Amino acid sequence: MTIALDLSAVKARQQVTWASGDYGAVAALIHPIAEWLVAAADLPAGARVLDVATGTGNAAIAAARCGCVVTGVDYVPELLERGHARAAAERLPVTFVTGDAERLAYPDGSFDAVLSVVGVMFAPDQERAAAELLRVCRSGGMVALASWTPQGFIGELFRTVGRHVPPPAGLRPPVQWGDEGRLRELLGGSVGEMRTVRREFVFRFGTPEEFADFFRANYGPTLKAFEALPEERRPQLHADLVELARTHNHASDGTVRIAAEYLEVVAQRTPA
Repeated sequence: MTIALDLSAVKARQQVTWASGDYGAVAALIHPIAEWLVAAADLPAGARVLDVATGTGNAAIAAARCGCVVTGVDYVPELLERGHARAAAERLPVTFVTGDAERLAYPDGSFDAVLSVVGVMFAPDQERAAAELLRVCRSGGMVALASWTPQGFIGELFRTVGRHVPPPAGLRPPVQWGDEGRLRELLGGSVGEMRTVRREFVFRFGTPEEFADFFRANYGPTLKAFEALPEERRPQLHADLVELARTHNHASDGTVRIAAEYLEVVAQRTPA
């Protein structure tokens, strides 16, 4: 007998996961991805912009610097508080709202552009989340996304962790958002021109052990994987993360330089 996946339960666990550790520390490292995506979207001043799964506000703040009218939505209040503090420090008028990427509380066509940087890709119900992005974007507006790819470093990180703590059976991997074919399935006929570019973000650490320690302490999915394991099995996961960093290291000076591939997508919304 096939047991249906309880997506609501998965989402509840995800909220706890992303509130754990210090995702703000991870977001601080990868904030250039948001800057590059906003530049690719070429947002005009005054545009109404929604940053979905904003986290600590990387893309929202980048859009606000362009003079856009920006709202950032996320289901983790602790991350929104960090985003609000960051925007306030830069005196940028960003509105941060607690909300669900699969149930955006806005009328159809409310925004000129809808963004998400390695955020909406983690929604359990991929089809529903994609439909919501499209629904709140006006006809002729822009949907711009950055998502880790299946074959890239973060995809391999998830597979490494998953060998120790498997994800729920039947749950689609988040990195499918970084696959062009899958993304075209999700956005379907609701977008016309869709520009995709494979880019790399470079993680830099002093040693492979430093990488493993950083992700264990700060990145919710990795932290929770360690917590889910019996104490005696945790050293093996740590060793596997160290080996992962060594395998993907491109530095020749004794430090760590890891190129993590992601897919940058800018698509125009067609009439519904």
